[in-house]
Amino acid sequence: MGRAAMRRRPLLPALLLALAAAVAVEVARAEPQVPCYFVFGDSLVDNGNNNDIASLARANYPPYGIDFPGGATGRFSNGLTTVDAISRLLGFDDYIPAYAGASNDQLLTGVNFASAAAGIRDETGQQLGQRISFGGQLQNYQAAVQQLVSILGDEDSAASHLSRCIFTVGMGSNDYLNNYFMPAVYSTSQQYTPEQFADALAGQYAQQLRTLYSLGARKVALMGVGQVGCSPNELAQRSPDGATCAAEINGAIDIFNRRLVALVDQFNALPGAHFTYINAYGIFEDILRAPGSHGLTVTNRGCCGVGRNNGQVTCLPFQTPCANRDEYLFWDAFHPTEAANILVGRRAYSAALPSDVHPVDLRTLAQL
Repeated sequence: MGRAAMRRRPLLPALLLALAAAVAVEVARAEPQVPCYFVFGDSLVDNGNNNDIASLARANYPPYGIDFPGGATGRFSNGLTTVDAISRLLGFDDYIPAYAGASNDQLLTGVNFASAAAGIRDETGQQLGQRISFGGQLQNYQAAVQQLVSILGDEDSAASHLSRCIFTVGMGSNDYLNNYFMPAVYSTSQQYTPEQFADALAGQYAQQLRTLYSLGARKVALMGVGQVGCSPNELAQRSPDGATCAAEINGAIDIFNRRLVALVDQFNALPGAHFTYINAYGIFEDILRAPGSHGLTVTNRGCCGVGRNNGQVTCLPFQTPCANRDEYLFWDAFHPTEAANILVGRRAYSAALPSDVHPVDLRTLAQL
């Protein structure tokens, strides 16, 4: 008995070693692929920055967030947004917090500056009240950079830290939806042809992205504008059969997206710059071509909302949404479901088709 116990005893250090190795693997796995992730955008990725401002573009009430652990946080979805999905894929344990409520410590791992109704152009979305345009988001980022300089001790340390972060910028949807294609409120469609508007928009965007670069951003993914003409809102307004996408809107957006590909190539000529384009338009198109193969059955109406296609008004407070949310492409009149956001997030992170990204996906960008 004693000898058997003595013979077994060497197993204990071996077990401890194996346990230590397993813990080390777990710790290594928990380490994010980049030290920080900063988000700029609109309601597709806003996670609460509009909650406490005088805006009609808010989602901090049920049924928004019905499938999100924190409930109605200000996300315009039933659950995760695309950037929530991306942050998980990048290895972050927590979702990137909204800048509005972030602590100084959280600035180190990144914050989300996105604001619903925001555009590249300052006037975009003004009919919805207050919003933080891309210019305003950049001002908030500049203030955050100054805080990081204080936290890290000097500008060089902050620059080194920021050069390793990933930045996703998704702007432009509202410049079409809540500007160019809203002639009752905005005059841009009288002033510009779609080609001219895309040029003007891309020119202003380029200046703003140059500011982002000058403030330390080096790994930047531009999220292309999706197929806005296929949203339940546009189908309700413009589609004779409630299913055929609005070609005029998608055509104009396609012109702008091509400008973004050219912008990426221009920025990649700058020292240390690694810019990439995420083809949300093409990814959406691919999903719509074969929704069933992506687990979706309903693509032309919101899971909640009011009117034709559930697309004429967004989800009403405490409205009961559809039960089979994971089968819907759209959550409300404008915004995708968690299921769709996860699909897009996955393909942004790891391209399923060569056309999904230009030139690299986010997994590759993280390693550069």
